[in-house]
Amino acid sequence: MPPLTLRSATPGDAERVLEFWNHAAEEAARPKDTHDGILRLLDRDPEALILALAEDEIVGSVILGWDGWRCHIYRLAVHPMNRRAGIASALLTVAEERARASGAVRIDAIVFDEGEAAHCLWTSAGYVRQARWSRWIKDLEK
Repeated sequence: MPPLTLRSATPGDAERVLEFWNHAAEEAARPKDTHDGILRLLDRDPEALILALAEDEIVGSVILGWDGWRCHIYRLAVHPMNRRAGIASALLTVAEERARASGAVRIDAIVFDEGEAAHCLWTSAGYVRQARWSRWIKDLEK
């Protein structure tokens, strides 16, 4: 694999990110991703979406949200052809460094329960499943 470059996404990356997520993201019940949604994210926080690129091809992504108190990790994804190469770990490292620099005292991640292959990554990175809490959601587009 070519050397990995990690950088924040730009508005010009939006369509490529959508295409990448169509191949790499595994949870079909999530709300539909849109070009405008990515642009809103980058407008609010230009560093929130971190990309991993091999040459100029997107091979990984992670979103780090910061609410002023704690950080939240979303959309950690690695292209299926590039898994088990340290890309997810590299993305987590960058996200955690950014969280610390923001002053966050805790970071959490939304992890697909059925993505058991990914659970080893989260465990090896020091994350633990929080047993006493459940995430409650409401779709605002319905």
